[in-house]
Amino acid sequence: MPTEAILQWVAHHAYGGVFCLLMFGIVGLPVPDELLLTYLGYLVYRGDVQFAPAIASAFLGTMCGISLSYVLGRTLGLRILHKYGKYVHVTPEMLHRAHDWFEHIGKWSLTFGYFVPGVRHLTAYVAGTAELEPHAFAAFAYTGGIFWVLTFVSLGYFLGDAWLRVLETFHRGALILTGIAAAIVILFLLVRWMRRKKI
Repeated sequence: MPTEAILQWVAHHAYGGVFCLLMFGIVGLPVPDELLLTYLGYLVYRGDVQFAPAIASAFLGTMCGISLSYVLGRTLGLRILHKYGKYVHVTPEMLHRAHDWFEHIGKWSLTFGYFVPGVRHLTAYVAGTAELEPHAFAAFAYTGGIFWVLTFVSLGYFLGDAWLRVLETFHRGALILTGIAAAIVILFLLVRWMRRKKI
């Protein structure tokens, strides 16, 4: 869905449009979430929509989307992994370790993963597949969701007419940070593999 069409959809359908787009965007459809939220803040700045209903519709859309991703991961994801995991070397022990990781530190990725493009679309699936308990998932994911929504809607409001220029700069920075994070993970896995090979 082209960016201009998304912005027109939000401008025309307001709260309902924001709810639907964010719900499907969080599940994984190609929706520019930060752009949408910042534009929503800009609409608040212009007086086209009200702040409280805008935040509510955006948060509810985010909450529904990430909850759906979690349910899909917990049901279909686990079923597929238990049935076909042996063909891709995913063992029950690996699933147990993933669950333990989420129990200790992985939950924080649900809170802060919203701010990393691409990551927020995966964290809930992983949490569901790792069988993270629903109450723990809700506490971390919904807290992150409201913080993320408030951040970008407020950003659009306070930037006013300069919102698009600043958002483009943010996206470039986010892509660079994502690339650095990916490189660190790959390096870590490579070093770990080499150490195991020596052993």
